This record gives sequence, C-alpha cells and structure tokens, in this order.
Amino acid sequence: MKTQKIGILGGGQLGRMLWQAAVDWNLDIYFLDADENAPCAELTKNFTLGSLTDFETVYHFGKNLDVITIEIENINTDALQKLVDEGKKVFPEPAIIALIQDKGLQKQFYQQNNIPTLPFELIENKQKTIEYFEKNNQKKYFQKLRKGGYDGKGVQKLFSNQDFQFLFDAPVVIEQALPIEKEIAVLVAKNQKGEIKIFPPVEMIFDDALNLVDYLISPAQLSENQTKTAENLAIQVIQSLNMTGLLAVEMFLDKEGNFYVNEIAPRPHNSGHQTIEGNITSQYQQFWRSILNLPLGATQTQQPAAMLNIIGQHNGEANYPFMEKVLALEQVFVHLYGKKISKIGRKMGHITILADNIVLLEEKIQRVKKILE
Repeated sequence: MKTQKIGILGGGQLGRMLWQAAVDWNLDIYFLDADENAPCAELTKNFTLGSLTDFETVYHFGKNLDVITIEIENINTDALQKLVDEGKKVFPEPAIIALIQDKGLQKQFYQQNNIPTLPFELIENKQKTIEYFEKNNQKKYFQKLRKGGYDGKGVQKLFSNQDFQFLFDAPVVIEQALPIEKEIAVLVAKNQKGEIKIFPPVEMIFDDALNLVDYLISPAQLSENQTKTAENLAIQVIQSLNMTGLLAVEMFLDKEGNFYVNEIAPRPHNSGHQTIEGNITSQYQQFWRSILNLPLGATQTQQPAAMLNIIGQHNGEANYPFMEKVLALEQVFVHLYGKKISKIGRKMGHITILADNIVLLEEKIQRVKKILE
C-alpha cells in the first residue's frame, strides 16, 4: 500500500482511537483541532492547533495532504469542497457532511428517499414552537436544534407548558414523541468500489437525565426479521447518500415493530466502540479500509459484548478511582480518552464487557455499573 498523508479534522477520542488503529498499518496521520489539550495533541508531532470551522485554516491544513477525513461534523465544508475541486480525496464527501450538519436537512433527505422517520416539523424560533405546541397540545414532542447539538445537548422535551422555559430560540426540528420499544444503532461501511459491509445491530440504553448512551448491548436482542429490516435500512441510507466511509445509523423501534431512522453520523460512533474487542473487525479498522478503498473486513460479533460509557461526575481534574476493581474482572476492558479535565456529563472513556451469553453479560454490566457508582 502506497504511503499517503492522511489528515483528520478533530483530535478528540474518536481521533485517538482512529490513530491507534492506524499505527498498525504505518499510516501517516495528521490532526487539526482547536484545543491544545485535545486527546490527540500529545500522540504525534503532526498536530496542528487551529479552528475546524475557519475556511483558511481547514484549507491550508488539507492542501498538502493526500486524504482528508473527519472525526467530528462541526467543520468547514466549503474548505473541504475546494480541496476536492483541486483533486484531494475527502471522505466522507463534503456535501454529505453539510447535509448531516443540519438535522432539518437530514429529515427532509429521509422523506425524499422514502426512508422511514418520525413525523416532524421545521420551526424557526421559540415563539413559533410554542404556537405549534398549543395548536397540537394533545401530543408530546421533542425539540432538536438543527445545528450544533451533540452528546445529548441540543435536545429538549416538550410535553407540557412547563417545558416552555427550556426551549431553544433557534431553528429546530420538532419531532412527535411516539412509544418506543428500543433504540437501535447499525454501523455500515462502503468503499469506493461499492463494497458494503454491515455490523450487527446494537441496542442502546440511555441515561434519561443526560440524554446520552449509558450502555449498549451487542448484538441487539431482535428477531431475525427485525435484524434484517434494520440492516437493510442502514444499507438504504448509505446507498441513498452514495457515501464513502463508515456511517452510524440510529433508529427507533416502536411498539408495533416499525423502524424509524433518527439520526446518522458519517464517522466512527459511540455505538461501535465495543467492536474493538467484540467483533472480528473494529469500526476503526473498517473506517480506514473504507476511506482508503481497501477490502472491507468481516463484521461478525465474536461473542456478546457491552459498551459502558464512563461519564464525568464532577468538574475538575480527571481521576479514575474504580480502575483496580474494574480490571480485576475477567473480559472487561477499559479505554480512557486522555482528557485531563472532567466535566459533569462529559464522556471520559468507555468500558467494554464480554460474556458467553446475554444473561451473564447483563449481570456483568450491573456489577461494573455498581463499581463506577
């Protein structure tokens, strides 16, 4: 394989794990991030400090590289498109990143391509949101910022008039709340040759207070028909996008067995961390295979696995007093993200848990959660 200079926009934990996978193949990796203390800052001398949203910074970072990619969506896509126009390889494609940056455009894309998604409205500001709710006050909704939301931030419930005080005064998606049986995620990869490989669906269990994933179970406990439906839906999304790379497709499964696409992310994702130990090919290896147009790896689950997020419980210097007790357990793997400062609700790392069956896996999850408490 010819040596290429590969740039990653973003130097967070996903970039850190991408770098770890890249080291095995001697890939020449360069990072751009606005945070001098980003998790990737100390990994390599090829770290550039600069804004991901500034046109000139992104353009000059990429102009001497062969391939440019991302580990975060909040970047300047105009600069990436200019690089593409000048012959650089940028994956995922800039137009797709721009689409995904806007949850409103995402929802319209699903409609236009006959991809099932929950009923929604696009609303300009807080007052119009209140007017819409009062007109339809027999229903419950969620309000989602069209741009800038991440890790549960940018989502607000709208169940009663008491929620008005928390609403965003910005362009939003208003989505009808329906009874949900499970929240599912499917990772799917596609290279330039058109080869597609899909990871088995996983089930995500959320922390209601923080509105982010507490833990997930792989594979999801679905019927054979439900599994095939979820996988086909993820394939439909990446084919409709005609995207190169790795795509995380988050879905709702309702009480009647219907799937609805919620959101997508064109990069490695929180719902795929467990693949490092739990699947034949990790999501990070698959990412590199896809954007470098290499053969895609096998994706089967090797044994039942769980991923438990390590979430900051205080503001201040990071510390991990649970390490000794957690590492005393068999088939439990700790991944810390190199973040020096802990913040309440911040992802500081994750723990992968393996077991011979789902029953044992659930027991080990609760044991590890008790230790973390």
